[in-house]
Amino acid sequence: MKDLLSRREALKGLALGAGTLLVAGAVAADAAKPAAAPAPAAALPHVAASDPMALALAYVESAKSVDAKKFPNFKPEQKCSNCLQSKGKEGDAWVGCALFPGKLVNAQGWCKAYVVKKA
Repeated sequence: MKDLLSRREALKGLALGAGTLLVAGAVAADAAKPAAAPAPAAALPHVAASDPMALALAYVESAKSVDAKKFPNFKPEQKCSNCLQSKGKEGDAWVGCALFPGKLVNAQGWCKAYVVKKA
């Protein structure tokens, strides 16, 4: 019976244990950090009409300017404020949008990714 570990096996075990301790320490240190407060809505930039994502989604700041012939699925009551992607509250002039992280869209705007928000 050979109960003793070989030098190679002992070194592997030590390396594995040290790596585990390093990872556990990093996770604990990260958990101890206070969460960064989200930027206030007023500090976020507005989506520009020239933004590549805005162009791809045909975003407009006013749903009244949507060409219904070009977008036959558009309905006049559709706007960013009542879209599923909206991250704002009723009455805000500018709201966050899941499609434009870190930027605000006009609550009266529209894009072709509109999905009605269920009440």
